[in-house]
Amino acid sequence: MGRAKLFQDRRDAGRRLARLLSGYRREAPLVLGLPRGGVEVAYEVARALGAPLDVWIVRKLGAPGQPELGVGAIAEGGEVYIDRSLVALLGISEAELAVIAAQQAAEVERGVRKFRGDRPMPPIEGQTVIVVDDGIATGGTVRAALRDLRKRSPRRLVLATPVAAPSSLSSLCREVDGVACIEEDPSLQAIGAYYEDFSQTSDEAVAQLLAEAQRELPRPPEGSERPLCVQTGTAALPGDLAIPERARGLVIFAHGSGSGRRSPRNRAVAESLWRWGLATLLFDLLTEGEEAEDHRSERLRFDVELLARRLVGATEWALARPELRHLGVGYFGASTGAAAALLAAAARPRQVGAVVSRGGRPDLAGAALARVRAPTLLIVGSADTAVLGLNQEALDRLAGPRRLAIVPSATHLFEEPGALAAVAKLAGEWFAQHLPPRGDEARA
Repeated sequence: MGRAKLFQDRRDAGRRLARLLSGYRREAPLVLGLPRGGVEVAYEVARALGAPLDVWIVRKLGAPGQPELGVGAIAEGGEVYIDRSLVALLGISEAELAVIAAQQAAEVERGVRKFRGDRPMPPIEGQTVIVVDDGIATGGTVRAALRDLRKRSPRRLVLATPVAAPSSLSSLCREVDGVACIEEDPSLQAIGAYYEDFSQTSDEAVAQLLAEAQRELPRPPEGSERPLCVQTGTAALPGDLAIPERARGLVIFAHGSGSGRRSPRNRAVAESLWRWGLATLLFDLLTEGEEAEDHRSERLRFDVELLARRLVGATEWALARPELRHLGVGYFGASTGAAAALLAAAARPRQVGAVVSRGGRPDLAGAALARVRAPTLLIVGSADTAVLGLNQEALDRLAGPRRLAIVPSATHLFEEPGALAAVAKLAGEWFAQHLPPRGDEARA
């Protein structure tokens, strides 16, 4: 090129690209790298934004006898892009294209298994999604990925790359809501010419970066979970609040009958939610005197209207605090606490952005189910047959977006190996997808 290289390596390019994307931090974005080299760049972007990192698998369709010459691409959601003018110029038949597409579809599946394993696709709907590649020459593979993702209704779709050909970038602008690019070069031919080190990224390196990104998601510093007193009307209730750095939402827990804020199952879920960048508030729904009375009669733990009033009070208390008022609020309810969460969500539709129920009793919410507008996820173990039936009946009575997730072989307390981890993962994905920020951050 006759001038100094722009980037030392992909990681250096990612750090510099992240500066252009810093304005998206408030939107709690999802960062998707295009394997393999794009993941190295995306890792640094996700790290700088405090955002989750995943991959979107896409494969080039190479011309017959010239596999490096791309005539199209196929993405993991099934989107196929074909450069019709190039196909016509090369005289490639539809039968030849079908064979090439089938071969690359198998490679896409291999990539999904290799890099994502048994994890589901990351939630796209309603999210700000930043798609990252290490450079764009013709843009065929990127186009397939963007069209694939657009079908999944992201709130905002952003393309980010260190270097690109202006003509390709201009064409791709029609596929996205925003673009970030450090260098546009009309004479671009080889992406590697802009890097000091452009050595091939291995599958193992991609897998390692994805694992590291999971471990590095924001969580509260050690010992930062602090006890406090939650004021709900006339009752002062003990609670524990944890706020990760750059928190994207607040999840308030409503424990089940006979339980409390020290529930080991709820605390395990809370720790998992920290890694999603979610603040958590666990508090006792009953005072000490009420707990003593309840041990004798077991009456108050089933008074879901009382529990719901306490939950509403805790929500108003939380949103009055300066460090929490900008966060979207979600409820995580268990057993009878799930009914209280649904009653509270029906009572405060403008405050509550999402609800998750673990082994809950939504049926106890009664007629209020029809007034719940917040997206609601009901999680039940397949072996918890009685509660499963109650949840199936309640599902159709909910007014807003809803889903029933069944954890295989799990019983009511989700004590089986891996069952509670499945609950935590489902909850994290649901809140990450449906919890928008509040106030000025929501409008930004």
